[in-house]
Amino acid sequence: MLPPSTSSPPHITKHGHACISLHRDGRSLVIDPGAFTDLSVALDGAEHVLVTHEHADHLDAAPVLQWLNDHPEATLTAPPAVISALGAASENELSAQLLVAEPGDELERAGFRIRVLGGQHAVIHPQIPVVANLGYLIDERLYHPGDAYVVPELTGLDTLLVPVSAPWARLAETLDFIIAVRPRQVIPIHDALLSGVGRGVYLKQVEAFAQRYGAELTVLTEGEKTWMR
Repeated sequence: MLPPSTSSPPHITKHGHACISLHRDGRSLVIDPGAFTDLSVALDGAEHVLVTHEHADHLDAAPVLQWLNDHPEATLTAPPAVISALGAASENELSAQLLVAEPGDELERAGFRIRVLGGQHAVIHPQIPVVANLGYLIDERLYHPGDAYVVPELTGLDTLLVPVSAPWARLAETLDFIIAVRPRQVIPIHDALLSGVGRGVYLKQVEAFAQRYGAELTVLTEGEKTWMR
């Protein structure tokens, strides 16, 4: 297991839906640049991209491939099926920039240490195929679960990114995820499918349970930044 990070905490920027970026010491890491995200903003200055799974709201493949082509020094890490599809779409011209990750891997990308968790996307419906999904634990401090509620074997997590609304999620599961992980800070993500009114209803419950179990709720609008606790 990776040792606790001694680096200074990065600042976190929320982009559209499930996409965030982390910035520290002039380096930038982006997670899940999907179709509900302004990629011209999210990918600006990025050194590396992490992709949790293949769904379009987490990976908008065509513009991300164009970005990789325009930035030959940049790299992307994703599950094997995602890397295979991206390689085929780029006729393997970007193969050196496309890196495979599996559950259990320990990586270093853009100056961040990453532990790879998970394995499978949460079930949406028995007739809908289940795809690979990776969760990324950054510097043993911040956790992006992708589209699954896999609980990391870790106590004292600083920041949990919590999907609040999805075809695969019930509010009860969202709240149980917070209870199980017990982070110090909760940041809601995966919220593009909610109306303004509906988002407020979900966040009210998330805030109540975060406070009940010792976490601070930090709600970020698109483009807003905060510091990892």
